[in-house]
Amino acid sequence: MITHIIFWHWWILAAILLVLELLSMTFYLLWIAIGAGVAGGIALLFPELSWQWQCLIFAVWSVLSVYLWSRHNKSKPLSQAQQTLNRRGTQYLGQIFTLDAPIVNGQGKLKVADGEWLARAEQDLAAGTTVKVIGCEGITLIVVAC
Repeated sequence: MITHIIFWHWWILAAILLVLELLSMTFYLLWIAIGAGVAGGIALLFPELSWQWQCLIFAVWSVLSVYLWSRHNKSKPLSQAQQTLNRRGTQYLGQIFTLDAPIVNGQGKLKVADGEWLARAEQDLAAGTTVKVIGCEGITLIVVAC
């Protein structure tokens, strides 16, 4: 049965949580470690505080720090680079290109920068047609004639 928790116990818990955070990179254990550190600091300032109050302080600070971080994180809009990370084709949305090869039966290829992309259109398009990218599905750019 727990009878007394001293500040070192909380700081050791905080250190263990920080090490686990470094190993797992979940980014949530950090905020719980802050709760343990604060509980340890309060236990240092008020050594007569019962273990029940210390646990309550730990729980409140852990939940509060996770809540404040998630609120802060949601308030920052994602940059264009973050929104299109690992979705390379979306960077071409709205851009205009000229077909080097025809699109036949709705399928073809489109030369973009230094690479070639699969292209899909509603109708067949001849080589030399100017097209606009209106969508991206995986590695296929969806185009329409301009």
